[in-house]
Amino acid sequence: MQASAVRLLIPMDLVQKNHLKSYGLAYWVLKKDVEVNWLLNYRGGSFMINYNDAIEKECKIRGISYEIISEGQVTEILTEISKPDVNMEMVRLLKAPKIAVYSPKTKQPWDDAVTLVLTYAEIPYDVVYDDELLQGKLSLYDWLHVHHEDFTGQFGKFYSSFARAAWYQAEVKENEAMAAKHGFSKVSELKLAVAKKIRDYVLGGGFMFAMCSATDTYEIALAADGLDICEQVFDGDPADWSADKKLDFAKGFAFKDYKLYYDPMIYEHSYIDAMQGTRPVTEENDVFSLFEFSAKWDMVPAMLNQNHTTSVKGFWGQTTAFRKPFIKSDVLVLGENKSLNEARYIHGTAGKGTWTFYGGHDPEDYQHQVGEPPTDLNLHPNSPGYRLILNNVLFPSAQKKKQKT
Repeated sequence: MQASAVRLLIPMDLVQKNHLKSYGLAYWVLKKDVEVNWLLNYRGGSFMINYNDAIEKECKIRGISYEIISEGQVTEILTEISKPDVNMEMVRLLKAPKIAVYSPKTKQPWDDAVTLVLTYAEIPYDVVYDDELLQGKLSLYDWLHVHHEDFTGQFGKFYSSFARAAWYQAEVKENEAMAAKHGFSKVSELKLAVAKKIRDYVLGGGFMFAMCSATDTYEIALAADGLDICEQVFDGDPADWSADKKLDFAKGFAFKDYKLYYDPMIYEHSYIDAMQGTRPVTEENDVFSLFEFSAKWDMVPAMLNQNHTTSVKGFWGQTTAFRKPFIKSDVLVLGENKSLNEARYIHGTAGKGTWTFYGGHDPEDYQHQVGEPPTDLNLHPNSPGYRLILNNVLFPSAQKKKQKT
């Protein structure tokens, strides 16, 4: 190391060999109580850290591109960022957030994109499920990811295709046993109680991130509080097909004015998801665009959208994208396919906390099917779609007040 070297710069533009592990390095540094500077919109949202031999060694071990810069170079970077007409800002990351993933304990890390990328980036997390949430343990965590859960009690609406599959039958029995354990007569009642615990966590200042069917089914469960929207094959008695008229959209965070699909043979929960019906795109042209926000004045969305490209490949899920007419007016759209009038990535505040919903199942597996092998992220270390997930992971670490440089 040269005597003038004072900082390590982790560039996050196209020169970076492994964007995903770079987030893991930032987390590793924070765990050692060392501050990380996140340079919003500077070379793709780069990280800057005080130089340390151990950190440089860790970069080499993880295969991360880095640059050693001098005090003079630091001054030049901060001077550039501070210019009022430049859309950049420095954010201080102060602590490593404690992360929880709401998921059945029997699921493997590759069953969910978030646990897959956390494992790949070497960011630790705890798996929590109904027991822990109903016991009030969410308060122990700074950030919660909600696995691809069906909060409506309809078991993912896999009935039409997998009712006789051993894994489906085992999942139903597992959920029914959990409901009975906690004194609920139906799985839908259990999941509603859990959804309310998550709601209270967010209102109290927590950070919630959800993907795929955990987004709209969470909202539907809250809006349908006190209503029976599950057909007999799911809970033993008929659904109330007039429940559409009784939904209370004010109880949810993101969506309004949607209608439900009650038929158990339809692999869809509501009108929210843009995949029901004909969607005129192919894998080759299915993309969504990220909005550019002011890093100085809209710091939160700017953080969530840090990337080395503004165009991200689309990907399917049980909930792929959100139809814009059903999104509440106060919700912030971070990424959209304008031609299809659909949002892919949305964010909002509730009480003292925030939530972020991301459509789709796996950013590097376009049409994920049940039983397919896991995505190998060694083949996708620079995935823009996975970067959006990791932006959210670091988000709770940030001091969101403007700081003097």
